Amino acid sequence: MEQLGFDFGIEPRPLIKVTPARLSLYDDCPRRFRLTYLDRPAPPRTGPWAHTTLGAVVHNALRELFTLPVSKRTPERAETLVSRHWRSGGFADAVQVARYAEAARRWVADYVEQHGADVDPVGVERWVSATVGSDPASPSLIVEGRADRIDDRDGELVVVDYKTGRTPPSDTHARRSRALALYAAAAARTLRKPCSRVELHHLPTATVAVAEHTDADLTEHVRRAEETATASHTAADRLGRGDDPDRLFPARPAPRCAWCELRSSCPEGQQAAPAARPWDLLAPTT
Repeated sequence: MEQLGFDFGIEPRPLIKVTPARLSLYDDCPRRFRLTYLDRPAPPRTGPWAHTTLGAVVHNALRELFTLPVSKRTPERAETLVSRHWRSGGFADAVQVARYAEAARRWVADYVEQHGADVDPVGVERWVSATVGSDPASPSLIVEGRADRIDDRDGELVVVDYKTGRTPPSDTHARRSRALALYAAAAARTLRKPCSRVELHHLPTATVAVAEHTDADLTEHVRRAEETATASHTAADRLGRGDDPDRLFPARPAPRCAWCELRSSCPEGQQAAPAARPWDLLAPTT
């Protein structure tokens, strides 16, 4: 007996796996995206950047701090953890290393003192992965990434992101951050609790930038992520078929080319701005 079935002539749309970092990189500069994720062998990169080293140290110290019992999350322990995780890649000299090591210890100690460390996070460096889409009935993306911290405050999730850059972020930065919005959407689905609040915690100034997203806000962030993901995915497919890489992934020269780790492979980037020194993006220590 012949088996009966239904064929409506509609093939399900394949989901595109993305991370906020990949989306942001493609939006900033498609060529840098290609050089980072697609070209093999991978092109040469610059050496370490001091601001990246500093950010990693602070993130690692806070990650370990928030895995400790609340009673042990003291300013003194925070300073000790900075010393434990300290690295010196990218700094100008031993004097600068010492100055920033001291500054980083002070920043995390002040952060604990002013903002407290008695929260009970549901995630520390938590990996989240969820299907999302601007049309809830038709997910288009698998959003993945690692959130610095996810708090549960009165039954609602809050996504926390640590920052150590030169300029303190504003509430507008928090609201416009696609990464935070996508983490909020993914966290809500992964942990099955509402998540609308996102925060940027700037360690050098101990300030907090906040955004309270509406459903419409998050939907718009997801819609824009879909556009970027589709564009990058289509370009990568055409690259695989042999199309011109420079036409598919054009450079977008800008001041940020000064500190691009792939500028040696990009003539347009070299012309856009002189190379920055590895320590030029450090936040002030006073």
